[in-house]
Amino acid sequence: MHSLDKYDCAILAALQIDGTLSVAALSEKVGLSSTPCWKRIKRLEDEGYIERRVAIVNRRKVGLPVTVYVSVRTGQHDAKWLDRFAAAVMALPEVQEFHRMSGDVDYLLKVVTTDIDGYDAFYKRLIKVGQLTGVSSAFSMEQIKFTTALPLDLLQ
Repeated sequence: MHSLDKYDCAILAALQIDGTLSVAALSEKVGLSSTPCWKRIKRLEDEGYIERRVAIVNRRKVGLPVTVYVSVRTGQHDAKWLDRFAAAVMALPEVQEFHRMSGDVDYLLKVVTTDIDGYDAFYKRLIKVGQLTGVSSAFSMEQIKFTTALPLDLLQ
């Protein structure tokens, strides 16, 4: 792995804002000619700095306006149980994020859904996953900030 220099960080920052930039537009934005810029992009992809390029879909416009943070507690902590639980949770399409936590909560899920009834259907599928000692749901009332961009300026 290479360490990131100012050009790498500039490329990553620009692509986080607009992943559709052409190499020509990106190279102009970061101050490189096209070929070196393309080679850096390729290296950043090959080394895993750029995992994939995606479109961010407006969840409200497509009918998924409800975000719920679900705290899960369990008495099971062995690897075999976790493998089964993780596979089952990852198969639930409403789950956008899935974290193993420290502290009082064992797992935290970020879930998007259509409405309260949609969440109730999700909840009923989740509790069938197995041996949960507690499930607590917190509904997001308002999304105040949303970004997928990492704060790369902290690296410099």
